[in-house]
Amino acid sequence: MNHLGLAAAALACAVLAPLHAAAADAQIARGKYLVTFGGCGDCHTPGSFLGHPDAQRLLAGSDVGFALPGLGVFVARNLTPDKETGIGAWTRAQIVTAITTGKRPDGRILAPIMPWMDIKALTKADANAIAAYLQSLPPVKNAVPGPFGPSEKVSSVLVFDILPADVYNSLPPASAPQSPAAPAEGK
Repeated sequence: MNHLGLAAAALACAVLAPLHAAAADAQIARGKYLVTFGGCGDCHTPGSFLGHPDAQRLLAGSDVGFALPGLGVFVARNLTPDKETGIGAWTRAQIVTAITTGKRPDGRILAPIMPWMDIKALTKADANAIAAYLQSLPPVKNAVPGPFGPSEKVSSVLVFDILPADVYNSLPPASAPQSPAAPAEGK
């Protein structure tokens, strides 16, 4: 009877293992779809804001920060499973919590530029699919600087200012760029 039980267990493993792998592959594929459709790489991939996303460092953190008045400068973090510079030390549940509540494992709240308020509407299955996909990526060592407080100097990244409309509209107009080949007036 013992041999029969072992044979049944082995058969069950042989049948169920490919099914489990297929389900995991489907979950990762769904996560990749959601991350791509959600535009996560736009903020979290180096070079994206400059028109040349670095495919070798997909989701490994930005090289551009967003300055939010009164809050500081925030640079999109490394989402790869690198244990030192990414989210490799986070559990799947911690990733799901971060993207659906805005709360990191260390208790900090995600930067306001991160649209977790929109992402929180995901189904539990979709949030888990995103986490599974992020955990499936190759780890990329890329230490992202910041966040920087409102009085800190930033020198290691490009910075985009996010300004309220009234502040932007009060800025002096930019002068029109002069073409070096433009003829002088009156000639």
